Amino acid sequence: MNTEQVLNTISREITEVMGNVHAEEVEEAALRLNRAPAIFVAGEGRSGLVGKMFAMRLMHSGYNVFVVGETITPSVGEGDLLVVLSGSGNTSILVHTAEQAKKSGAELLVCSTNRESSLGKISSAFIEVPAATKKRLEHEPGTIQPLGNQFDQSLHLILDGLIIAAVHAGGNADYEKMARRHSNME
Repeated sequence: MNTEQVLNTISREITEVMGNVHAEEVEEAALRLNRAPAIFVAGEGRSGLVGKMFAMRLMHSGYNVFVVGETITPSVGEGDLLVVLSGSGNTSILVHTAEQAKKSGAELLVCSTNRESSLGKISSAFIEVPAATKKRLEHEPGTIQPLGNQFDQSLHLILDGLIIAAVHAGGNADYEKMARRHSNME
């Protein structure tokens, strides 16, 4: 397979995944983002890196957002929203984090491939990411990509779509304000 074929195949794979995302799940998540006093984002490994990009974009959009595990992250409280990103939905540290947040009165938005996972079962809202993970389970689509690349790429795009939906629904779609929140210390 030559480079052009690889790039075209990856593009087709991501287009297929995005076409299978349930818009109503993203709309529900957008409503939850807009009513949460604070948003916390948790993920491990590459999903955690996608989570940091998501948190940064939320900050640019004017949301009160924190990344779980950072030294400046405050405690979660009643009505806050914890967004957990996990391909399998069963990552033990994320399940523990989610259980603790729920005990504190937070809502739980889970983005995963597996609605029947430990995280899926305790979620307040769920966005199914119908992509391949490193586990290559039977219900996951085929891919030429290694490990969880298809999941991570799709998750990134879905979360960008979620932010766009949320800022438009909340009346916060002001590019100039977003640009002013962008780092200016480079």
